[in-house]
Amino acid sequence: MQADSLVIALAIFTITAVGVFALISKIRTQRRLREENSTKSTLAADKRSDGDPADV
Repeated sequence: MQADSLVIALAIFTITAVGVFALISKIRTQRRLREENSTKSTLAADKRSDGDPADV
């Protein structure tokens, strides 16, 4: 019975951690999209392809 409880607890913890990570990532991405002066991706149409990557 203890092993079952441990597996369930770890599964719930993992799902919660992934959800929190996804939510934080979404919020950071939305903030970055709203900023006008943020670094552009090298895949953007108005950015040089040989420039530095945005997240380095």
